[in-house]
Amino acid sequence: MQRRGKFVTFEGLDGTGKSTQMRKLAGALRASGHRVVETREPGGTAIGEKIRRVLLDSSTEDLDPLAEMALMFASRAQHIAEVIRPALERGEIVLCDRFTDSTEAYQGSGRKLGKEAVLRLHHVLCGDLQPDLTILLDSHPQQSLGRARARNRQTAERAKESASKNIDENRFEQEDHNFFLRVRDGYRSIARRDPRRVITVDVSGTPAQTHQKIVELVERKLRLGRET
Repeated sequence: MQRRGKFVTFEGLDGTGKSTQMRKLAGALRASGHRVVETREPGGTAIGEKIRRVLLDSSTEDLDPLAEMALMFASRAQHIAEVIRPALERGEIVLCDRFTDSTEAYQGSGRKLGKEAVLRLHHVLCGDLQPDLTILLDSHPQQSLGRARARNRQTAERAKESASKNIDENRFEQEDHNFFLRVRDGYRSIARRDPRRVITVDVSGTPAQTHQKIVELVERKLRLGRET
């Protein structure tokens, strides 16, 4: 019988280095012989990427918070069915940049919709699928937001230079400081509620130092040996 794979999610404010650290971890795991799937939310599927464009484009600034949350879960339900569950059933390690914790932090806390609605939708639409480990990258909102805005400006400039469609993922970065304080508080509340699953990693050091912390954490929590 095929052994179920492991599901690891990366969470935190934009600009904390989630994508970079996930990519580094994937490389380390593959070097040890593991089969790894890297994916993201919102997105991860053709349908999900279309939803992502609606959710993150600054031109959709009038999107209602409840509609925003519903779209997050629509993308997630497709993502689970098409990518995450099949990979886990094949015994692979799934690394995902954001999952339901993001919805609880951003929509539940940031948008003040509350955690109850998020958890209820997760139960109905996601079958209560939970990560085996969630790595919460933590930094002060002002620092992470500055990095996120700089990254998005660079992405937009590269898109213009290559004559491709301008990529706009700035909608959340337009929120005020208090919004991101609420999001960070939301994440911290999740970590207190589920300390065995959610491990907070301080990203104040260098990316290499953060990577080393994450590798040691994954080895300790998931006990992944070298695959042959």
